[in-house]
Amino acid sequence: MKSLIIASTSTLHGGEYLDYLLPTLENHFKNCDTIIFIPYARPGGMTHDEYTERVAIDFSKINKKIIGLHTFKNPIEALENAQGIFTGGGNTFLLVTQLYENDVMKTLSNVIESGTPYLGSSAGSNITGISMQTTNDMPIIYPPSFKTLGAIPFNLNPHYLDPNLQSKHMGETRETRIKEFHAFNTTPVLGLREGSWLDVKGEKILLKGNLTARLFRQNQVPEEINPETDLAILGN
Repeated sequence: MKSLIIASTSTLHGGEYLDYLLPTLENHFKNCDTIIFIPYARPGGMTHDEYTERVAIDFSKINKKIIGLHTFKNPIEALENAQGIFTGGGNTFLLVTQLYENDVMKTLSNVIESGTPYLGSSAGSNITGISMQTTNDMPIIYPPSFKTLGAIPFNLNPHYLDPNLQSKHMGETRETRIKEFHAFNTTPVLGLREGSWLDVKGEKILLKGNLTARLFRQNQVPEEINPETDLAILGN
């Protein structure tokens, strides 16, 4: 049975890394002593080692050991034997490129489908959708494919921002960008606001947190989705 926590962000404004999610993660990874961390997204260009060390400090708060996937000679075997997996945020183009170049995209999909507990934040959440095409990130590298894990039957736009009516900035909004995506694609897109996450258990996909999420479907008016709504219906 699939078991995923798909978070819009790792850090809320004024908070520490993952602290708003730690109680949830303690339960999510309750049967795991060690978690494989995928540091490929490299936020700010930090190294794999630096990123892994940072994450290890925070997971020590819930008594979990973190090991970076990049330290294994055989990353496929490492994922197949993982007790739990966390893919951190950063640049989604880089993350997807590395997953393909290390030949682990399919393996990651398989172990998630088989029930290995998975956590994604930001870029690590983007890849749980059908494709990475609704990321906010700069295309700093060219991935072999935009296709991602398909663990959920729609795409995500993490860090979703509503238009600021007080701003003098006249540039495009997130909603505008998603409408551009829907000019060529039928995949639904969920705008996931910071502080929200999806709890996936088997076929259920529940919106968690205190905020609504914004759902976009091709040729339809966007709608607000309330917490505890089951989004599995989007796969029908």
